[in-house]
Amino acid sequence: MKQVHVCFFWHMHQPYYTDPVAASASMPWVRLHATKAYYDMAYVLRQFPAVRATFNFTPSLLLQLQEIGTGTVLDLFLEHAQRPAADLTLEEKAFLVRHFFSANWATMVRPYPRYHELLVKRGLEVNDQDLLRIARHFSTQELLDLQVWHNLAWFGYGTIRQYPRLADLRQKNRGFTEDDKQEVLALQRTAVQEIVPLYRGLMERGQIELTTTPFFHPILPLVIDTDITRRARPDLPLPARFRAHEDAEAQLREAVLFHQQTFGQPPSGLWPSEGSVCPEMLPLVHQVGLRWLATDEGILARTLAMGGLPWHRSSALYQPYHIGDAEQSLAILFRDREISDAFGFVYHKTTPEAAADDVTRRLQGIIHDSPQDRLLIAIVLDGENPWEHYHDGGERFLSLLYDNLTHHIFDQAGQLTVQSSTISDALVSVPPTQHLSSLHSGSWINSDYKIWIGHHEDNQGWDLLGHTRTQLIRRGPSLPPDRAQAAWRELYAAEGSDWFWWYGDDFDTDFKPEFDRLFRTHLRNVWTHMGLPPPDQLNHAICAKTMPFDPEMVQQPVTLITPTIDGKVTNFFEWRGAGRISTQPPLGAMWKADGIFTAILFGWNLTQFVMRFDLDEANLKREGLNVDLLLQGPHSKYRLTFPLSLSGPGEFHLSRQTTTNSWESVGSHRSIAAQTSLELAIPWKDLGLEAGHTIQMSVAVREHNLEVARYPGQRPAVLTVPGPEFEAGMWRV
Repeated sequence: MKQVHVCFFWHMHQPYYTDPVAASASMPWVRLHATKAYYDMAYVLRQFPAVRATFNFTPSLLLQLQEIGTGTVLDLFLEHAQRPAADLTLEEKAFLVRHFFSANWATMVRPYPRYHELLVKRGLEVNDQDLLRIARHFSTQELLDLQVWHNLAWFGYGTIRQYPRLADLRQKNRGFTEDDKQEVLALQRTAVQEIVPLYRGLMERGQIELTTTPFFHPILPLVIDTDITRRARPDLPLPARFRAHEDAEAQLREAVLFHQQTFGQPPSGLWPSEGSVCPEMLPLVHQVGLRWLATDEGILARTLAMGGLPWHRSSALYQPYHIGDAEQSLAILFRDREISDAFGFVYHKTTPEAAADDVTRRLQGIIHDSPQDRLLIAIVLDGENPWEHYHDGGERFLSLLYDNLTHHIFDQAGQLTVQSSTISDALVSVPPTQHLSSLHSGSWINSDYKIWIGHHEDNQGWDLLGHTRTQLIRRGPSLPPDRAQAAWRELYAAEGSDWFWWYGDDFDTDFKPEFDRLFRTHLRNVWTHMGLPPPDQLNHAICAKTMPFDPEMVQQPVTLITPTIDGKVTNFFEWRGAGRISTQPPLGAMWKADGIFTAILFGWNLTQFVMRFDLDEANLKREGLNVDLLLQGPHSKYRLTFPLSLSGPGEFHLSRQTTTNSWESVGSHRSIAAQTSLELAIPWKDLGLEAGHTIQMSVAVREHNLEVARYPGQRPAVLTVPGPEFEAGMWRV
């Protein structure tokens, strides 16, 4: 009798959006997906206790669920949602108008009359330069309704049924109160806190298996050695060779450990990030206690071709294989690409009934065409993103499918049994009988790694990663253990695949600049933990499609000034005509103002450079804040260092960069004072600068030696040392 095991393998993943130095996250997708896909997938499965499935949770996702559930990290969207609508600044209103329609409009905005009405009022397309004008036209009630709907629309069928109050609020539609909003946000956090217990409960009763992925979702073969790329794509230009076998081992080891701490038992299986495999990773997988892994059918086809074997899909695909040396043997299985991709990209375009019928047709065809008596059919795909494209979140489709398996519609008495199984259980019933002597190096996309390497943007990212890692290897042994651990954790986060996914021209998103910024933030944090100034390249965007540098971020001086350096505005005119660096991010940016300064002014006369810092009152008593004012001239780079706790007259320390990571003390200057503001001055000659020289200026704020803010945020301000004709050149009719 033929035995068939249908193995659903749902992959749950989000990149590590958290900036641990700032203790904040810029994007809300972990929190919002928790109330929809993560909750829904467990909820619908619980309605069909006879159905078995496997779920893969990346540790980077589990860590963020933990951070959000405990309240130790707030994302920028949540901070804007929590703000009373009547207290929103114009810039905060513009943020809501720009970003609080971030959802699938067809399935999550248009079905709700008030939410759709607000979208129409805003306009389907909006330019960042129009945001302030548009935001002015939104009333306080409209903004409050928008705050509520942005979060209410992201609740899925599971949470709506679990918490009927959410359905009541959807029915209310408009005119929400601040209390209504707090209810929604409180239920949202409750749902986040319930995700891990939900899945752990399903695991403990034997209905699901839980597996893992390398901790921060790196393309493990590329971390092992970027030159592995050439096996599938010898044509691609590559970055400087990156080889970090130890990092690959750490990403696996830490993943298994965190999984065990989270769910109470270690995983047996692995979904390698993006299904990316190579022979070199197999001993590492076995070494950390994992016993099976899965990837794409394209890898199997290429692997068989390497051994001179033909590709007969129906006979080769639906069985597991042994892979690796005899003493470190693993089981490996390969997903059915056609069915898996149909779940993700096709079935939301049709009715749930038609979709379920198509799955039935496909499975019957596989069973008929495959010669083996025991089959393992692996359906492996993203378990969170597809469902926002389904009008009911996929509930009807999955219910029909699970119901078919529950009622054994495929079975034929005495001839055929079909059951859903976890992968580990299926491997017991359908053990590998064949050994693969080789393994093709590639991913689920085109059986290569081109998405993550080969484009000049990808390669620049790898070069920055490699340079940072080299410095960490040198510096790490001398760091305190906690700082070294934090630095390595940030480097591993930067090895994640998601940053490289968006580099190059393969894919596009409105949030591309933010993924770029997050990658560079993780690398900058490594340098910060090392106690070294980050290289200037990390201040410059990598991706071509990025937010243009807003000229309003830096306003140049228009006249020569000579303020009194006494820490206060002595008279109205002394800073009139000074330049200014904005302390607010651009309106389209996905990061927040840090609240340290309310204003940064700078200026000059023919003999000296001057600056003024106005501190936010909330930070006047904040301990441990120090400023590095960085000035890069044509010949040397200087650093002026001083504490923000300064009161009255004081001094700043001047040093000059001698090598990439070394600074030589030049001396101290007493031309600094703080009262209501902090003011300083330094002669041009002490910086080795003359009229006409171009300089780059950045202001970095450190808290207990960790960089927490930088101005301007995207790249240094570019200035020109003034000459005698400066004011004449600034004159305008």
